[in-house]
Amino acid sequence: MKRLTYSGTVAMAALLLNVLSEGLVSAQSSKSIFPQAPGMQTYTYRRGMKTNVEASLDSIKALGITDLECGVFPGKTAAESRKMLDDRGMHCSSFGGGYEALQDPEKLREIGRNAKIMGADYIMLAWILKKPPFTIDDAKAAVTNFNRIGKQLKDEFGLTFCYHNHGYEFQPYENGTLFDYIVKNTDPKYVSFELDLLWAAFPGQKPEELLNKYGNRFKLMHLKDLRKGVPGDLSGGTSVENDVALGTGAINMPAVLKAAKKAGIKHYYIEDESSSFATQVPQSLAYLKSVKE
Repeated sequence: MKRLTYSGTVAMAALLLNVLSEGLVSAQSSKSIFPQAPGMQTYTYRRGMKTNVEASLDSIKALGITDLECGVFPGKTAAESRKMLDDRGMHCSSFGGGYEALQDPEKLREIGRNAKIMGADYIMLAWILKKPPFTIDDAKAAVTNFNRIGKQLKDEFGLTFCYHNHGYEFQPYENGTLFDYIVKNTDPKYVSFELDLLWAAFPGQKPEELLNKYGNRFKLMHLKDLRKGVPGDLSGGTSVENDVALGTGAINMPAVLKAAKKAGIKHYYIEDESSSFATQVPQSLAYLKSVKE
């Protein structure tokens, strides 16, 4: 009886050790906050794209990145641009459009047609400020325009319209900001958002708090970090050299990535506007692979 008890105890201990070991491995593997490959905003490669689109795409592909936010490539048609992507196993998921063009129904249709040819699911708008400061009248006009633009894009092309914050929208207004006003007064059926981390942090916001506040209204994200110690403002502008490698700047990137996952962000794009992007982008990729909960 004692021998059986001892044997049973040993067997139980071995089983428990095995379960704990498997649990530890599982816990360790689940600690990666960002296990997927990010996409790329091709504005990062804007200089090279103007002179050699093929080489720029090859450079991005060499990093293991195949998901792009882009427009029709310089000197190419939408069909030619799509073929260049297809030849490389790459995909345009988000397509950029300008504010004035999107307000014109016919030009909007051209943008929509090109986006569909490119294979995109989203239309991104990144700038609406005509002259500073951004005012409540600007915000009200944006709400009206965004709802109409988003409805036309959804009804005619099945595309989702996303507005990309650029910092100036965080002017204080009532108990929040003008950005809050825009989010609350646009129709979620037709208007979504792309969160640019740098352009939330620069005017003094915490991107993770915006993600927690508005959840799945954010569909897309620009992965960017802001140099530490840079004084912010509401201008929507700062030196491109204040873009730094992810994880080295002022933004609490682990908190942002956790909140983004919870919010259900569909596409993440690295955007590095600095002259050091060739060295910083690989650093950012390495950081995303290494960051743990």
